Amino acid sequence: MSMNKRWIVRGLIVAAVAGIAFLLWTLLKPAGLPEGIVGGNGRLEATEIDVASKSAGRIKDIVADEGQLVKAGEIVAHMDVDVLDAQRTEAVAQLAEAQNAVLVAQTQVAQRESEKAAAQAVVRQRIAELNASRKRLARSETLAREGATAVQERDDDAAQTEGAAAAVEAARAQLASAEVAITNARNQVIGSRSRVEAGRATIQRIEADINDSSLRAPRDGRVQYRVAQPGEVVTAGGRVLSLVDLSDVTISFFLPATAAGRVAIGSEARIVLDAIPDYPIPARISFVADVAQFTPKTVETQSEREKMMFRVKARIDPALLRKHIAQVKTGLPGMAYVRIDPGIAWPASLAVRTLPEGSRAVQ
Repeated sequence: MSMNKRWIVRGLIVAAVAGIAFLLWTLLKPAGLPEGIVGGNGRLEATEIDVASKSAGRIKDIVADEGQLVKAGEIVAHMDVDVLDAQRTEAVAQLAEAQNAVLVAQTQVAQRESEKAAAQAVVRQRIAELNASRKRLARSETLAREGATAVQERDDDAAQTEGAAAAVEAARAQLASAEVAITNARNQVIGSRSRVEAGRATIQRIEADINDSSLRAPRDGRVQYRVAQPGEVVTAGGRVLSLVDLSDVTISFFLPATAAGRVAIGSEARIVLDAIPDYPIPARISFVADVAQFTPKTVETQSEREKMMFRVKARIDPALLRKHIAQVKTGLPGMAYVRIDPGIAWPASLAVRTLPEGSRAVQ
């Protein structure tokens, strides 16, 4: 039973909030507006952007002050790069060592190729000697059969022929060894060149990290506040500054279901700020909530359904914002109006007027 009472109390609270919201909207709705125009109160808002460090490190300095306008790409802070500078020096030395290793390996290839040429010459020489030995042996065998020479001479020629054949095999083995040495030397060249490329990539990475250590504004905007201070150590992704994107300024307001249901994305709107009520600012509807923000827990009657409030957002034209970017500030209260009937003309009080030079109309 106590649980049911809690739900009843919560329902009554939500219903009371919805009723108050609807009452406020009704009271704040300006008199004299055509039936096809509705509105609600709100405050100017802009997209917040964090400027963060890509890598962990110490903040060296912050060159942008709070409230300062910055351009996209403008440096707003520096991270300490002493460690990165040392790493780059080390990487440059390693690159030079790898480049020298390439030269040494190329020299080894040339030397092994010379050894191969010498081995090829030895093979040709040993083959010539083998051929000569075989010819002598053939003559000795003929003479030995005819009894014109001693058998011992024939045997000596046979032994010399066998020795010449063995010398050929040894020379060919030496040639094969030289070819293997050339392959190994060429592989050393490839490995050294790979180390050169790796060294260059390491230097590029370190230089990219050094470049990223200069924190830049990702978009045109205004510095909202400092999250950290010079000398502090931040982790990777640690926030240093908070900016507001002054090219994306909106106002959120609430409309009852009967009005919100007729508002289309892209509909023309007007924003009237309390600071300059005589200069309505043109805008367009960029968002209409698909869920009621203030809804009684149990909606059974039409009067209750009319109290359902939906959030609507109007966006100011970025071109207008860029024109007055020095005066753009967020947080100012005002009223937003939207036409739910395109056939209704804007009243004179909501007609767009040229903003005076230096006006803080879009703030």
